[in-house]
Amino acid sequence: MFSGFKKEQYTVETSDFGKANIVYRHGGNGEPLLLLHGNPMSHITWHKVVDRLKDKYYVVASDLRGYGESVGPEDGGENHIHYSFRAMATDQVSLMKSLGFEKFKVVGHDRGARTSHRMCLDFPDKVLKVGIFDILPNRHIWTVQKKNWAMTKWHWLLMMQPYDLPEKLLSSVPPKYYMEKKLSKRGATLEFCRETFDEYVKCFNYKTIRASCEDYRAAPSCDLDHDNEDFKNNNKIKCPVLVLWGQKSDTGKVWGDVLNTWQEYSEYKVMGEGLDCGHYLQEEKPEKVLNWLNKFL
Repeated sequence: MFSGFKKEQYTVETSDFGKANIVYRHGGNGEPLLLLHGNPMSHITWHKVVDRLKDKYYVVASDLRGYGESVGPEDGGENHIHYSFRAMATDQVSLMKSLGFEKFKVVGHDRGARTSHRMCLDFPDKVLKVGIFDILPNRHIWTVQKKNWAMTKWHWLLMMQPYDLPEKLLSSVPPKYYMEKKLSKRGATLEFCRETFDEYVKCFNYKTIRASCEDYRAAPSCDLDHDNEDFKNNNKIKCPVLVLWGQKSDTGKVWGDVLNTWQEYSEYKVMGEGLDCGHYLQEEKPEKVLNWLNKFL
């Protein structure tokens, strides 16, 4: 797993978003490619694809602030800004610059995909191409509510509640039990993460719980404010876009019309398809993901 990759830590500190220690692995040859994971995972989620990608790309697989082994601020900041997608995007752009990459391609899943979307809007001169896995835009989620989404996205509605009730509730159950419930989402079984499950359990501690709750509080507050401002000002993605999703996930089952929805947020033609799997594309269907990435990137 991650053979030939070097594991390191990078510290970023800004007056706007506080201090974060970002853990990442990097290695390979070729153009720079940043990979960003989702909740409740870490950069390890890319383990089934990185060994093939490193032959063509210099791959950087990074933990978002507060997730995995990364550490973010204890305080969420005003309106939860310290765990906004803007903060997370800023971290990763700074990390890539520290490695000597002023421009790069980025692929994100779940929260990492939302970070990638924000990165395209805030740093359009940095992102050459973007891959977005199994999400719809944050603004779309909060402005086009659906009953079936609310019934299945229990963690969104729980984790966005005020501090510290969600933190105490999530901390009160065994990490293994929580991961079994959280990763058994629509269309998936735990078979896909047999090799990574223990790592996800290990990283599910109070540090991660606190950070992820702030992340989910930011989504309908400061993140939505940022998204509404961009939508009003017609600020859209200005690079080629690949969107993949699971046909059996909520993105495919509840929402549908994925490509047309994303097209509203992009100046470029959006390409992609739904795969025969659940939410965790890169671990459930790594070969399909690799085929698409090789075509797109």
